[in-house]
Amino acid sequence: MRKIVLDVETKNMFADVGGNDPTLLDMSLVCIYDSATDSYASYLEEELPNLWPILEQADVLIGFNSDHFDIPLLNKYYLGDLSQKKSVDLLSEIKNVLGHRVKLDTVAEATLGVKKSGNGLQAIEWWRKGEVDKVRQYCIDDVRITKEVYEYALKNGHLKYKDWDAVKEIKLNTSSWEQKKVGAVPLSLPF
Repeated sequence: MRKIVLDVETKNMFADVGGNDPTLLDMSLVCIYDSATDSYASYLEEELPNLWPILEQADVLIGFNSDHFDIPLLNKYYLGDLSQKKSVDLLSEIKNVLGHRVKLDTVAEATLGVKKSGNGLQAIEWWRKGEVDKVRQYCIDDVRITKEVYEYALKNGHLKYKDWDAVKEIKLNTSSWEQKKVGAVPLSLPF
């Protein structure tokens, strides 16, 4: 099964565009982990044509808030429909159990003992200052953390999160996460 873990960073924030629809934002770069090559990569907007075949060949797209942010934002640039791909959105999985959202940082710290290397607002500031390498490294770090959180959940059937000073466990049903989806394949090339 080919798994792609992804994260998208933006050039702007919701306050800049007057709404909370991710398609109103502009992507700065996207980073992925590709299980087929066991490697990490990043793509600027002009490099997206190199990313599309990788995503099209994926069996599952994995992210944190990816169904509501990353995938809709990527669809803004993609000729097909990535929302038709099988996806595992870890934040949605967590929210379905807890009834509320938690940050990736609180999950990573409680589950893996690691913290994120920054936040999305810092990434926008770095981008605006032309510090593309800082944005790229932050985004790859987020992909690595998301991948490790996913693997932990798959192996253990749960994740942990910090709730003030307490560490709490989130039981997750991961049984369908790695089952292949049968159905339409979103292609970027017209017939």
